[in-house]
Amino acid sequence: MTELDHIRNFSIVAHIDHGKSTLADRLIQSTNTVSAREMKEQMLDAMDIERERGITIKANTVRIEYKAQNGEVYVLNLIDTPGHVDFAYEVSRSMRAVEGSLLVVDSTQGVEAQTLANVYQAIDADHEIVPVLNKIDLPASEPERVKEQIEDVIGIDASEALLVSAKSGIGIAETLEAIVHRLPAPTGDRDAPLKAMLVDSWYDAYLGVVVLVRIMDGALKKGDQIKMMQTGARYSVDRIGVFRPAMQIVDELGPGEIGFLTAQIKQVRDTKVGDTITTEKKGCETALPGFKPSIPVVFCGLFPVDAADFEDMRDAIEKLSLNDASFSSEMETSAALGFGFRCGFLGLLHLEVIRDRLEREYNIDLITTAPSVIYKIFLRDGTMSELHNPADMPDLTHVDHIEEPRIKATILVPDEYLGDVLKLCQDRRGIQMELTYAGSRAMVVYDLPLNEVVFDFYDRLKSVTKGYASFDYQMIGYREDNLVKMSILVNDEPVDALSTMVHRDRAEMRGRAMCEKLKDLIPRHMFKIPIQAAIGGKVIARETLAALRKDVTAKCYGGDATRKRKLLDKQKAGKKKMRQFGKVDIPQEAFISALKMDG
Repeated sequence: MTELDHIRNFSIVAHIDHGKSTLADRLIQSTNTVSAREMKEQMLDAMDIERERGITIKANTVRIEYKAQNGEVYVLNLIDTPGHVDFAYEVSRSMRAVEGSLLVVDSTQGVEAQTLANVYQAIDADHEIVPVLNKIDLPASEPERVKEQIEDVIGIDASEALLVSAKSGIGIAETLEAIVHRLPAPTGDRDAPLKAMLVDSWYDAYLGVVVLVRIMDGALKKGDQIKMMQTGARYSVDRIGVFRPAMQIVDELGPGEIGFLTAQIKQVRDTKVGDTITTEKKGCETALPGFKPSIPVVFCGLFPVDAADFEDMRDAIEKLSLNDASFSSEMETSAALGFGFRCGFLGLLHLEVIRDRLEREYNIDLITTAPSVIYKIFLRDGTMSELHNPADMPDLTHVDHIEEPRIKATILVPDEYLGDVLKLCQDRRGIQMELTYAGSRAMVVYDLPLNEVVFDFYDRLKSVTKGYASFDYQMIGYREDNLVKMSILVNDEPVDALSTMVHRDRAEMRGRAMCEKLKDLIPRHMFKIPIQAAIGGKVIARETLAALRKDVTAKCYGGDATRKRKLLDKQKAGKKKMRQFGKVDIPQEAFISALKMDG
């Protein structure tokens, strides 16, 4: 049982690749939390996908014991958070469980868009913020310039910013001292009824549902009868523990502590992230405010390649949505693809990660349909409906107008690439809102349609700025525009997975690009395949995929030319018949590649 004034709960926030996970590694290593034999790079990134992509996806917790220079022993609960805009919800949840943040800024690159987004979340959560300048051992490091930038752009005092190199271990001892002396201790009343916040939960094959909790008041012991205040579900606690980073069982958790519990929770739905846990008898009166629900911005359909896997997929999606509260799903059916799920994500990287996790962790082969956003369709009779899937678009004669979601995008970019960025935003139907300078870098704010950003805006932005631009966005509402549904027909059959909503002025260009792309992506068949883009009944673009040619005249040598002609005519008739009955197989990669629009 640790006294409140000897506990420090904090998270590490930063832009992508500014060194959060490496700093967490050094803090774990320098306090001997993990033995040298077990230590590895990116210690807190447990998933294979995180290690492969070199990014943090899930916020992970570790409890560190640190003996300070004054001889006192402190318990530090560290939450390492993601930096990518698609996982901002993980960050906001983690913030509510702790009292302070280390703001890591790369001293060679300075403040980036996600640095701003994440630091504002920390300020919203009333955190004490300690700035840390990382990578000071690099020749390009400019700590004084970056300190000024932090003060100018973010508006927090950086005069006492810590200078560290997480890779080589410089400044780690000073960082630990700053955590103890500059971050506040948690508050809480040990004698009050139990009040704990459900920060996260996930499914473990051996333990069932594991729940990460932050105790606000009271104490939690093994065998306690607990109640979830939102769902009313009741359980008996089986085991309690803390992460160091491996699970370690403890007897009880007191106020201010962060740990986990398991309680034979059978129903995944009963653990709502942000719920308040209390004891069944003499529980607390009022629940904690919880978290704002996340609002998905990108939708796509996920279907199993083999229809027999549908039940396994439903089970996998339920377990995943427990682990990732920002992922939503509902059942849907498609004429071409059978039963599946319509899923909502916070962005395209989030979509890719969920898809990879379903395929790896649960061994399910998936087909992913075109990502789309939610449109508002206003009908002539005055009603409004939401359109999640372009394939469900009502007949145009009934539609009065269509509104699309808009975002406010903040882009930080070095001066020399500003022209390219402005052109990219103009091309994507953006409206410039402001343009300011922070040192030698421009900060551009644009009002952009979300469906133009969903596909590959981020990739394009990185390529035109050689990777130097950073990007963050938030939803600002809906606006009417001249939008139409573009269908793709392969061999005269509409492929509903490829239908998209486009702006009428760009429909022809988009249609042509899509047809050309599919021509390269669909393998050739024994018959020729027309690929068309159409709006309503009007075809706006077409490509023809040539047939594979078998040389039927190979056995004819010499003799009369009519013999060859006869064989060729017979082949031609056969191909025509084949085209009528032939089925075109479109590989899964073709769907994904076709939707990544270039330029």
